[in-house]
Amino acid sequence: MTDQVEPSGEPASPQSQTPAVAPPSASAKAGPEVANGAPGWERAALEKLAFASLHEQTLARRWRTFVRLAWLSFFVFVAWAALSRSGPVSDVSAPHTAVVEIKGEIASDTEASAELLVAALRGAFEDDGARAVVIVINSPGGSPVQAGVINDEIRRLKAKHGKPVYAVVEETCASAAYYIAVAADKIFVDKASIVGSIGVLMDGFGFTGLMDKLGVERRLMTAGENKGFLDPFSPQTERQRVFAQSMLNQIHKQFIDVVKAGRGERLKETPETFSGLFWSGQQAVELGLADQFGSLDYVAREVVKAEDLVDYTRRDNVAERLVKRFGAALGEGSVRALRSSVSIR
Repeated sequence: MTDQVEPSGEPASPQSQTPAVAPPSASAKAGPEVANGAPGWERAALEKLAFASLHEQTLARRWRTFVRLAWLSFFVFVAWAALSRSGPVSDVSAPHTAVVEIKGEIASDTEASAELLVAALRGAFEDDGARAVVIVINSPGGSPVQAGVINDEIRRLKAKHGKPVYAVVEETCASAAYYIAVAADKIFVDKASIVGSIGVLMDGFGFTGLMDKLGVERRLMTAGENKGFLDPFSPQTERQRVFAQSMLNQIHKQFIDVVKAGRGERLKETPETFSGLFWSGQQAVELGLADQFGSLDYVAREVVKAEDLVDYTRRDNVAERLVKRFGAALGEGSVRALRSSVSIR
């Protein structure tokens, strides 16, 4: 058997008879990883997820620590502020004039409450360096109960410590503020101050006529025929009106007795004195409602003879207001639950 001869005339080699195989492609060289993307992509993805989870946990831990430190700082600040409640800040052992301010409405939830003012007055009277106590007043009035408590305490402290008390009126000393002022030994005013308003009021509204026109029916249920007599949506009977007026007259008489006891023979009583009118400082001096003109500095310098002023006024500081609001927020849920229940008011 003769060898086959290529057209070129050369004998065919064994390799020439083997089928040609294409060289491996780039994908074959890269291996199976290339089918799914870059080499080692699964590992890289898992590492990214792990690091992201660790980062989130770290941030959460730092946030919890920050919140805890913030609450701790808040309570430390509250405790510090409560212990360093505002009061006299100068050397109270030296002779001085003690000052207590009454500013704004006189009520239980204000800085002119009996609680704060009585505490301030006690501190002023009990200090050995205080030569006299000056009450600086700028108030339109307020609660007769709060004013009565303060008036009684001023008279008690005067008798106990034997120190003089002076009232200095700035812009206004009316109603309950004047109730307090008459406990002082002397009342000093500016000629343009507003003084007086010796009277009592109880205000409100009545909507019964409007409700009738609108066709609105008031459904108020009470146990006791007079329990809702101050309800603005219910008609007021003549008997209820007389009862309320007698109560106001009684409180008014208490006010008048306090003024007469405090002013004594200096008071030049007229038919208008206890009518609820108010007067300028100049008229108040003429009527005996005040003694003379003078400011705080004048009283300290010329009357007390101790120019150094020490303020004993107690005030709610920022921390105390925050605590009160925090307590109110805690009780809000309970209040909402009680609103729908029967109440005794």
